[in-house]
Amino acid sequence: MPDILVLYYSRGGSVARLARQIARGVEEVPGMAARVRTVPPVAAVTTTAAPPVPEEGAPYVEAADLVECAGLVLGSPTRFGNMAAPLKYWLDGLGGEWASGTLVGKPAAAFTSTATHHGGQEATLLTMLIPLLHHGCVLVGLPYTEPLLSSTRGGGTPYGASHVAGPNDDPQPTDDEAHLARALGRRIAALAARLA
Repeated sequence: MPDILVLYYSRGGSVARLARQIARGVEEVPGMAARVRTVPPVAAVTTTAAPPVPEEGAPYVEAADLVECAGLVLGSPTRFGNMAAPLKYWLDGLGGEWASGTLVGKPAAAFTSTATHHGGQEATLLTMLIPLLHHGCVLVGLPYTEPLLSSTRGGGTPYGASHVAGPNDDPQPTDDEAHLARALGRRIAALAARLA
């Protein structure tokens, strides 16, 4: 069964919850499965190394996950209109995969979470999509045929799924945000199935 790699970094839990919604959408497509993974944190100062397996949540991504996946969905919280450092650090280490064409022709998408509506969601999604273009991925977004994209009061953009955590940092996606995240999962899984 082909896997869609749902790969994210999450600090407060919002991005992890969106990842689970995307995975649900992937698995709504017959014959497709979601492989949920995370990237390890990074620190500006050398500290004790993180354990090789996270104590809770999704396992850390491995090179085999990229080779074996039929598609990829990247998620990160927004940091000043950009992806968080752990995801960027991981992407920066993919020179070998870029040279060998590991992701060429595979569908890919992005998702994010911000504290506010104007916290840089679309800029962050675009920063995640640019490396995917360099890897030769086929980019997948959310079209306006998804009616909630036009009516949501929370997150959701044509560039990818998103969540607005608000001033209380609520990690739980709204019903609209969860629906749009599942829609993105279904879209990427359906495209991967057709490409296979």
